[in-house]
Amino acid sequence: MSTTAPDPLAALGALPGVADAVDSVRKAVDRVYGHRVMRRRSNEVTAEAALRGARGSAALSGADWNLEEVRRRTDFSGDDESQVIGAALRLTAEAGQLLSIWRQSPLRVLARLHLVAAGGAAPDDAVGRPRLAGEPVDEPLIEAPLPDAGEVAGRLEGLSGLILAGSAAPALVTAAVVHGELLALRPFGSYNGLVARTAERIVLIGSGLDPKSICPAEVGHAEQGRAAYVGAFEGYLSGTPDGMATWIAHCGRAVELGVRESTAVCEALQRGAA
Repeated sequence: MSTTAPDPLAALGALPGVADAVDSVRKAVDRVYGHRVMRRRSNEVTAEAALRGARGSAALSGADWNLEEVRRRTDFSGDDESQVIGAALRLTAEAGQLLSIWRQSPLRVLARLHLVAAGGAAPDDAVGRPRLAGEPVDEPLIEAPLPDAGEVAGRLEGLSGLILAGSAAPALVTAAVVHGELLALRPFGSYNGLVARTAERIVLIGSGLDPKSICPAEVGHAEQGRAAYVGAFEGYLSGTPDGMATWIAHCGRAVELGVRESTAVCEALQRGAA
């Protein structure tokens, strides 16, 4: 009799509708990677995808700025919205540097992401560690009940274990679960949404689905709107097969919309207009 441990992520990949979402995402990603501009100018597409992804993630966290304003601004130390934009930009810049550490210690990466996001804006003893009992959480978009500190610690360890164990699940499924679990836990006192979406980006890059980081799912999450994002996330919180499938499909659609955004960038570069 086999003693192989079950693979819960792979089981999610078998849910009705998830395989179709995975296939649609893979085809979309393959198309943009096959664009002729990617042969010589992929670095430019990557840089633009990072900028647009940061703008999208910040929009979901309440700082919905015009792309050109994000591009133009150099000082993000002012009001709350400026700080959110700055945090999102720092996180997208950092994501690609953490792949090797993610494979060895996901919790170290999450701590680093919060440190980068906070950028000195929070008390030193509250940055880069999961919140303690009684500590408040500032996350304006997600109003779901907040797990206590003990549950957060246990579930973070469980999430880390899943990542370290590896899985036969498609990258989209793993990325969606990482994203959803971090939103559910809100393990830090601030910037949890930004951190969760950056962790999703890291999984998509590190899995090989989007190795050049040109498919910004954050753009797609923002384009679908805050209400749709929260509604799909409620499916994740439900833990039901239908709810989980809805969340995974929502994340898949976000990647496809990110692909569409980068395809437009490729077309503009090809025309010499960007």
